[in-house]
Amino acid sequence: MTSLTIAIVFVFIVGYLCIAFESGLKINKAAIALLMCVLTWTLFMLDPGSYISGLAEELPLKVSELLKHHLGDTGETLFFLMGAMTIVEIVDKNGGFNFVRKMLMTVNKRKLLWRIAFMTFILSAILDNLTTSIVMIMVLRKLVYDRNDRLIYASLIIISANSGGAFSPIGDVTTIMLWIRGMITTQGVITEIFIPSLVSMVIPALILQQGLKGQLATAQGKGGESSGEVFSSKQRYAIFILGVGGLMFVPIFRYLTDLPPFMGILLVLGVLWTATEIFYRNVKSKDSFSKRVSHLLSNIDMTTILFFLGILMAVACLEEIGVLTALGEGLDKISNGNHYLVTGVIGVLSSIVDNVPLVAGCMGMYPIAETGDLAVDGIFWQLLAYCAGVGGSMLIIGSAAGVVVMGLEKITFGWYMRHITWIVFVGYICGMCSYWLIKNL
Repeated sequence: MTSLTIAIVFVFIVGYLCIAFESGLKINKAAIALLMCVLTWTLFMLDPGSYISGLAEELPLKVSELLKHHLGDTGETLFFLMGAMTIVEIVDKNGGFNFVRKMLMTVNKRKLLWRIAFMTFILSAILDNLTTSIVMIMVLRKLVYDRNDRLIYASLIIISANSGGAFSPIGDVTTIMLWIRGMITTQGVITEIFIPSLVSMVIPALILQQGLKGQLATAQGKGGESSGEVFSSKQRYAIFILGVGGLMFVPIFRYLTDLPPFMGILLVLGVLWTATEIFYRNVKSKDSFSKRVSHLLSNIDMTTILFFLGILMAVACLEEIGVLTALGEGLDKISNGNHYLVTGVIGVLSSIVDNVPLVAGCMGMYPIAETGDLAVDGIFWQLLAYCAGVGGSMLIIGSAAGVVVMGLEKITFGWYMRHITWIVFVGYICGMCSYWLIKNL
């Protein structure tokens, strides 16, 4: 390993640690990721001839082509995320999720637990685990007022959101990455990972319900419609169908047209945008502008988008200098080719550090094979989707869903680790065992 390679790896490791300890450093991880991206590729340019063959005068052009190639792959993921985030924002701000609260209404604590578990599980597969967590926490606040009970329900939302996102090609950033790069297919990940994901949610829910008995202490709201709504119930229902149904249609659109997934997302966004503009033509409310798509576009979480841009491009640099390939070969030797062990460890690590660079690294370490465990929809890729998604629930900082719930409900790291981590781990292992049984029996 050359000194330049060591320098690039050092920059990446230092940046990675800064991202992992973002809360302590109080520096946004997007800023660190962007610095990692630029510094690693700048170091690469100091001596590109060490990694790319060709004449010296041709090397800058070749590096530029490499960057454009990786930026194209990264851009597909980013445009998909931006479109999906906007669609969900439109549905949410225009009352499309009002029906969720009505469906959850009950005074029985255990019934509410199971309704929350399955509703979160299903919605996170259709939307994404982060957005679903926010929607469900907002609904939960209007249903449960006891602090201790709400902590249990909020923890279950994290678990269910991450489990539901793991079996869907659009449910989690990591599955989106694997799906867009062609390592998993819609049919393959749903049919093979659905049961393990369900097990990883049901087992913790069974354990958590032991701490809930009787009825909710405080009388609930009536689930009526907000006085601030400007659309009729039929219009809100139409927005929900167009938004959520459109997200479900994206994999079908890709299958029918062979176009990249972000094109399907742009199609859905265009249709939904047009529909809301038509609805707003007869609305005279002064507050309506804040809910129109042209305004909601400013609400997109650009820090998240920039974080993904920086981290994915930094990982691409590691791929080009051959570090990821060497690391993959080393893991194979240590694990003796046991992909269950490798992905299982990656799942545990994803609860400590962000799962996006972990999965991006694995995608660079292991090229797609024609046959075997590394083929499209092979055991390795499916287990990676499951482990990286579900494993993030073990610690509250291990997933975007966990971090947002931590902030909204003021759940402490220590409380979650003492009361929830072992429960998630039991469900995580049971899910992996169920996958093994399905594959072998």
